[in-house]
Amino acid sequence: MDTPVTNVVFDMGGVLMNFDGPYFSAQFTDTPEDAAALNAALFGSPLWTLLDSGTISHETMARYARAHLPERLHPNLADCIAHWPEHSAPLEATNELAIRLKREGYGLYLLSNASTRIMEQLNHMPAMSYLDGYLVSGMERLMKPDPAIYELLCRRYYLDPATCLFVDDNADNCEGARVAGMRAFHFTGDVAVLEAEIRALR
Repeated sequence: MDTPVTNVVFDMGGVLMNFDGPYFSAQFTDTPEDAAALNAALFGSPLWTLLDSGTISHETMARYARAHLPERLHPNLADCIAHWPEHSAPLEATNELAIRLKREGYGLYLLSNASTRIMEQLNHMPAMSYLDGYLVSGMERLMKPDPAIYELLCRRYYLDPATCLFVDDNADNCEGARVAGMRAFHFTGDVAVLEAEIRALR
């Protein structure tokens, strides 16, 4: 029989918090065309992944984005860079599930591909104060789906990977967790199905 799951490891963006570059960009521009340009230069840029990996600085990201936008949009870019985390809204149903699981005795962890500014999002995530630990790619210079980042989470918090269920909206990240010895659930938005899976593995 499989080892019971006693720890749930959540991704952040798309699972516990909203991450939507086009939406964020629209909050700082006046037309759909300007929003699309801002998103392409910032959130949709290939460099955004490097920012999340800790490979480049926020200053480098900003310089790149400015170079790919007309000068008239530079103030919009500056406002967006400063304030977009305020528009990253909690996904209430998954936060409620996470809090409920913690109260029932599950270990609760977060593993996110995100930059070093992640606390600007986590500070308004309801489940934050219930977490037993978290690991962030930009701080560790490791990224999902590399099995090494899941292994690091387990070492840091003394977890047996066999007791962990990893939850992510990216199927490749789920596969990385499985390689590291965890079980994984590809989250597509149905919290009831997720909860049923967790209950079935207890």
